[in-house]
Amino acid sequence: MLKRLYDILSVALWCAVGVFAGTSLYVVFDYIARPDLYAMASAPWYSVIIVNALLSAAVIGLLLIGRLLIKRRLKREKRG
Repeated sequence: MLKRLYDILSVALWCAVGVFAGTSLYVVFDYIARPDLYAMASAPWYSVIIVNALLSAAVIGLLLIGRLLIKRRLKREKRG
C-alpha cells in the first residue's frame, strides 16, 4: 500500500514539474507572439511565470516531503 502511494506521489511530482514547464513555455511563446498585449499590463510579462514558480515549488516541496516520509517508513518496515 505504501509502495503504491510512493509511486503515485512520484508521478504527481513529475506532473507538477511538467505543468510548470508547459505553462512557462506557453507564456514565453505568447509574449513573443503578442508583446503589445503584455505591454498594456502594469506588471512585467514574466510575473505570471514567477507566481507559477512559487506555487509549483510549494507543491513540489510537499510532494518531496511526502515521498521522504513514506520512504523512511518503508525502510523501517523492511528492517523489522
